[in-house]
Parts: sequence; C-alpha cells; structure tokens
Amino acid sequence: MNAETKERTGKSTLLLKVAVLFVIAAAGGAIFLYYHRDWNAPAAAKNLQNPVPLTDQSIAMGMRNYSTHCQNCHGAKGDGKGPHADGLSIAPSDFTDAHAMGLVTDGELFWKISHGRRPMPAFQDKLTETERWQLVDFIRTFARKPNVGEAPATTSPSP
Repeated sequence: MNAETKERTGKSTLLLKVAVLFVIAAAGGAIFLYYHRDWNAPAAAKNLQNPVPLTDQSIAMGMRNYSTHCQNCHGAKGDGKGPHADGLSIAPSDFTDAHAMGLVTDGELFWKISHGRRPMPAFQDKLTETERWQLVDFIRTFARKPNVGEAPATTSPSP
C-alpha cells in the first residue's frame, strides 16, 4: 500500500468514526429530550368529563385495577414509591400531592392512563374505557384529605 492509499484510508476511517459519534450523540440527545419533556395531554383530552359516577363501587373497582396494574410503580399509598419505582427512568407520579393533582383534569388522567409514556405502559388495549375512568376515580382518593374540617383527636396526658 502506498502512502496516498494509507492517507485516504485513514481519512475515511476518521470520517466514519466522527459520523458514528455524531449519530450516537444525536440519538442520546433525542432520548434525553423524550424522557424529560413535559407529558401534556391534548386540549381535547383535558376537557373530557368522567362519565363514571363517583361511587364506592367505582372507587373499589378502580382500586382493584390499581393494585394489579399501577401499585408496583406508583405505590400502595399512591406516593410514587412502589417497589419498582427505583428502577424506572422517570419517577412515577405522586398522587398524594393535592396541589399537583388539582392541576390535572380527569380527562388528562384518563388520557395518560390510556396512552402511557415510557416507562409507563398504555392501558387503552388492556383495560376497558369504564375501567380506566374507575382508575381515575380511585387515583383521586389519594389526594383527598381525610376528616377535613374535624378537630384533631386529643389524648389525655398520662399520670
């Protein structure tokens, strides 16, 4: 091989290495942006009204599906601290945050449950529409304050 051929081969190899590094960096940037972008439901979804009446039965049915499909990541208390939460690329939502949950409509919750976003799976093909609305009913119970308006229990001091 002469010097000219070696030089062309070296330039081609360098160009190939630069191109591969560029592709890796671009893919990494795209993945980073995908995982760190806001998860916003479309405007039409925000306006959806829950057709399932809020009843003890709808909450119980939502709780059953939550314990089967959601609890491992979102936690038994809905605080985002389920046994699988630490292994996820994005922390699960904390449904106990009353302020944050107050900013999300039932339609948005329904849309997010239906469509998912990595690492959360979509449930549109796994649960019926009614079951997904029941999940919305149940998820809302995590942010409710129990015994609102009641005085805290008091204990008498021990002698």
